[in-house]
Amino acid sequence: MRKASIKRTTKETDVEVAVDLDGTGASSIATGIGFFDHMLDLLARHSRINLTVKAKGDLHIDHHHTTEDVGIALGQALKQALGDMRGITRYADVHVPMDEALTRVALDISGRPFLVFKAEFVRDKVGTFDTELVQEWFQAFATNAGVTLHVQVLYGTNDHHIAESCFKGLARALRAAISIDARAANEIPSTKGSLGG
Repeated sequence: MRKASIKRTTKETDVEVAVDLDGTGASSIATGIGFFDHMLDLLARHSRINLTVKAKGDLHIDHHHTTEDVGIALGQALKQALGDMRGITRYADVHVPMDEALTRVALDISGRPFLVFKAEFVRDKVGTFDTELVQEWFQAFATNAGVTLHVQVLYGTNDHHIAESCFKGLARALRAAISIDARAANEIPSTKGSLGG
């Protein structure tokens, strides 16, 4: 049962996240930020992780705290649901095209948090969403999930497409990396005998 729920409450946000790693990609997302909801829905659909996100934040200030805290909670939920990571494939890399944009994502569910994020956005916002928050979310997610994550937009000119290719790339990499390797289903995929810590 690779499931987990996280509740995170601060003076800035109130966030609840639930994941089922062996789901169908069903999602129920409500953060109050339309574009962000769209990205999280894509993440669920293409990773096949069932995802519920309910967030209330200080959107009267901006979208930063809500976006970051959802990343923190989702990262923690993924880490909790993976447990000792026994049997997982661990590594994955993908190239995801989104019309004129192409993004490469490489992932190691290592227990060692690290993010390399290389993307150039043309505008400051997509709708009302600050494009700089895409990297902020990825940083919060990678740090709290305990994963090594490399995201590089190779090219693209439409900021919606660039952001979408990043989230879809993560989704497809997660889908592969969290899958159980039938040939090593009872093994922890590390010569150390453990991951993380």
